Amino acid sequence: MRILVVEDNSGMQRMLDRVLKKSGYDVTVVSDGEAAVHRMRENNYFAVISDLKLPGIDGLAVLKAAKQADERTITIIITAFGSVETAVQAMKDGADDFLTKPFDTNLLLMQLEKGRQRYQLLNENALLRDASVFSGDMPVVIGNSPVFQPILDQIQRVGPLDSAVLLQGESGTGKEILARMIHALSHRRQRHFVAINCAAIPHDLLENELFGHERGAFTGADRRKPGKFELADGGTVFLDEIGDMAPALQAKVLRFLQEKQFERVGGNATLTVNVRVIAATNRNLKEHVRSGQFREDLFYRLSVFPIEIPPLRDRPEDITLLVDHFLDHFRREFRKSNLRLGPQTLDRLIRYSWPGNVRELQNCIERAAILTPDGIIRTEHIAVNPVRDVKMVDLQSIPMDGSLQDVMSAVRYTIEKKLISETLKRNGWNRSQSARDLGINYKTLLHKIKEFGIE
Repeated sequence: MRILVVEDNSGMQRMLDRVLKKSGYDVTVVSDGEAAVHRMRENNYFAVISDLKLPGIDGLAVLKAAKQADERTITIIITAFGSVETAVQAMKDGADDFLTKPFDTNLLLMQLEKGRQRYQLLNENALLRDASVFSGDMPVVIGNSPVFQPILDQIQRVGPLDSAVLLQGESGTGKEILARMIHALSHRRQRHFVAINCAAIPHDLLENELFGHERGAFTGADRRKPGKFELADGGTVFLDEIGDMAPALQAKVLRFLQEKQFERVGGNATLTVNVRVIAATNRNLKEHVRSGQFREDLFYRLSVFPIEIPPLRDRPEDITLLVDHFLDHFRREFRKSNLRLGPQTLDRLIRYSWPGNVRELQNCIERAAILTPDGIIRTEHIAVNPVRDVKMVDLQSIPMDGSLQDVMSAVRYTIEKKLISETLKRNGWNRSQSARDLGINYKTLLHKIKEFGIE
């Protein structure tokens, strides 16, 4: 952790530099307040230790500048001219401690250790205010079908490692749950798992969200703000919908993955953090690479260990297990201990294609649990229709070269585009109604309209 020492006495400089470096800190020493303020504009410091009497800007001004730059910074004032009045003023100005020369260096190290714990607590509080942060136990993953078991085996193998993982699959297949499972299996499990939806944040704000900003970087930036990469140091960052990231930001994320280094928006200081990155997408990134929408070098950096998650329609054996899990959950949540399926209900659920995958199934069971007056979920409570009137797709339009996965992706792409286009036309381009008919949420429909170029 970085510490800035502001001291004009050369003997005291050497002593503090030696003691702090011996304790494992990265130490920078300057002789006056102006140099200290300049350094704080360029670098991030865990703690600032400053003499009170300095040439030019005094120690209290240095302290204020440190707190303005980053309110988490631990500030300690040292002086040979200590008095109660001076100590009180320093504390009023935000000093975390006040030491009178000569002082016991062990006392200084104790204060820094206490400050380090407070610094980490502030980081954790900043993260915990965000609903995207996960710090729990192993998430519940349901599935024992032949196509899903290999996925769990792959996760068990890659989880304990630090390799980058790319989760690919349709919306609603549980990519974030599996990413949390990877995190829970890793040596980082005691640190935070931070999820960021790259499609939900405007492109011009996503860089700030990831890397943070410096004071004065833009209008309204009245203080330094750390980004998610910095706050998640030691943990895992989950970049969901990575395929929606703008090309300019892709280059910065690539550099971060290669070097674990970045600069905040509006800053020049290079920061280094240690996080694992797991990415996910419902897009065909290979197609996006070929079309120039996604950087090839970033794709290969992210997909060190790619995992393709099958849609729910390819794992019908798991529907019964998932339904039982959701029923058990909603029995507790809605206090309906007798909640169960009626005759023919499970058959209808199994025969449905579930374009919204596991998320759609969960929403369907939740809605049915609300509607049933006696706890028995009957077919009329299930808002799905297994029979779909989908016209045949012209297979001549689908390229038959490449791997089976590439061909099946092209088939799925063609069918989805056709089904969404016909549903929109049938509903007079009413997107809300079309999303309900397709069994997907409104935002997913908007993404697919954009992806397929439907007009």
